[in-house]
Amino acid sequence: MQTASDRHEYPAHWEADVVLRDGGTARVRPITAEDADRLVSFYEQVSDESKYYRFFAPYPRLSAKDVHRFTHHDFVDRVGLAATIGGEFIATVRYDRIGAAGLPAASDASDEAEVAFLVQDAHQGRGVASALLEHIAAVARERGIRRFAAEVLPANTKMIKVFTDAGYTQKRSFEDGVVRLEFDLEPTDRSLAVQRAREQRAEARSVRRLLGPGSVAVVGVGRAHRGVGRSILDHIRDGGFTGRLHAVNRAFEADRTEIDGVPAHRSVREIDGPVDLAVVAVPAEHVPQVVTECGEHGVQGLVVISAGYAESGPEGRERQRALVRQARSYGMRIIGPNAFGVVNTSPGVRLNASLAPEMPRPGRIGMFAQSGAIGIALLSRLHRRGGGVTGTTGVSTFVSSGNRADVSGNDVLQYWYDDPDTDVALMYLESIGNPRKFTRLARRTAAAKPLVVVQGSGSAPQGHAVRATRLPHATVSALLRQAGVIRVDTITELVDTGLLLARQPLPTGPRVAILGNSESLGVLTYDRCLAEGLRPQPPRDLTTAASAADFRAALAQALADETSDAVVVTAIPALGEGATEDAALAEALRSAAEAAPGKPVLVVHVELGGLAEALSAAASTGPQATTAPATPTTAP
Repeated sequence: MQTASDRHEYPAHWEADVVLRDGGTARVRPITAEDADRLVSFYEQVSDESKYYRFFAPYPRLSAKDVHRFTHHDFVDRVGLAATIGGEFIATVRYDRIGAAGLPAASDASDEAEVAFLVQDAHQGRGVASALLEHIAAVARERGIRRFAAEVLPANTKMIKVFTDAGYTQKRSFEDGVVRLEFDLEPTDRSLAVQRAREQRAEARSVRRLLGPGSVAVVGVGRAHRGVGRSILDHIRDGGFTGRLHAVNRAFEADRTEIDGVPAHRSVREIDGPVDLAVVAVPAEHVPQVVTECGEHGVQGLVVISAGYAESGPEGRERQRALVRQARSYGMRIIGPNAFGVVNTSPGVRLNASLAPEMPRPGRIGMFAQSGAIGIALLSRLHRRGGGVTGTTGVSTFVSSGNRADVSGNDVLQYWYDDPDTDVALMYLESIGNPRKFTRLARRTAAAKPLVVVQGSGSAPQGHAVRATRLPHATVSALLRQAGVIRVDTITELVDTGLLLARQPLPTGPRVAILGNSESLGVLTYDRCLAEGLRPQPPRDLTTAASAADFRAALAQALADETSDAVVVTAIPALGEGATEDAALAEALRSAAEAAPGKPVLVVHVELGGLAEALSAAASTGPQATTAPATPTTAP
């Protein structure tokens, strides 16, 4: 009897982790002779109806001959793939190469194969069959197969829809009560669009499950408030999380039932009811046990705060790879390890599962950073610049991915693309692992909402699972620019640009009016506008003696001028008697901008420390923020 090794060695490169329609994950891999018991167990859990659809007749159990046939493949003319969760089969697909008469054929005689699926009823509707079809089609093309044929009962509408929705060029016929489908495996524009749409929905849903849990367990909560786990527990509770919260520590006394009013448990297994998200803050050597407990309890996702992974060297890198494999085997996705955490300010969630001591003000700006230090800087800078005082300029969601062993900036982009709570997306990328995929996703996102990116040097920080791009920095910058991404250089520029986009209307053209009380600052602004391809008007110098009323009148005139599309206001401290106070200047600018809300107004200042706060306070009292944050600078 021919075995798999008679033709080809086990094709390990066919193994893959896939994100399903509901955001869970599954492992796709080839079926081998060692899977006999798994196959039998899987088949026993399939309903009689699904078995009937697969074999066109009652087929209550697999014979020994069936089991042998379905587990022994040559990986060329006969291939079987399984989708697994927790090591167990949830779905299978196989193809058999056939000749013109529909009989088995050798690879040198035919480029057509018959394909068949079986999905466990409990997992139907999760997009498993669609994912398996994509993978078996790729395998078939690799083995020289150009066309699939499938016979389906007319009542099996779900399977017919899987084939039809795949987007391949298809021919359909009906004979002897069976629908016969034939389709070419050559990718088409439609099939590629279908795959990318499926990818977007699945990856967005997986992030949504992490950011919008109904129940959270913090694992590693110590008795001392200074510990990481205890701090995160406090932040979630104090932030007003709307769901169920649990504290977990295996060192808790057996009779302890709560800690600061939060139910306490010694293991995730002890929690009654589902847990959607686990925040893991235990030493790295204890994380595998926690992941096992979470997986067995049905936890949907993990935020791993724990350090000691790839950032610590070769041993840590292997520990990180094992962590991802273990989590995905249970269908869980991971943010981290070495993560700062996640935030969702939505009134229906209010989750601050991060090391940020205060819940950020709610708003419509999404933020992503890789390292915790950058995350702290972003949140702090946004808070100091007045983010959130208007209800639009605060944070919608925040993700710090740490070592980004699993969830990366690409996944978050997929989520933001159709997130109704996010109008502006800000990303600080210390490296870009796959610039082509990122720019593809960024192009689509930027067409729907502004996307602002700080691009790092291109060298991945220690510990990042995704290899840094080898493309030159200038090439990546050009790709981002072509994708419609707004690229800036610093955290300050990132936050200020985000606030500008969140508060301001878009200019209708490139014409810029410039006014202020500093001639030199106005000239610098003029030169910078020219360098950026804008059409600035000659700066209007109000002199250092300008009062708040002078600023208001000049701004009102510039906004009414039909030859300008945007206005930049520059300001330096006024000296002497009658000098303009920050609050008075802010109110003057706000009232003028509010009277003509169709144009954006940007305020650039030097050494006016209270102007940004005053502008934010003034804006918060009006019906709509119409002036951009005051941007401190020494040169525009």
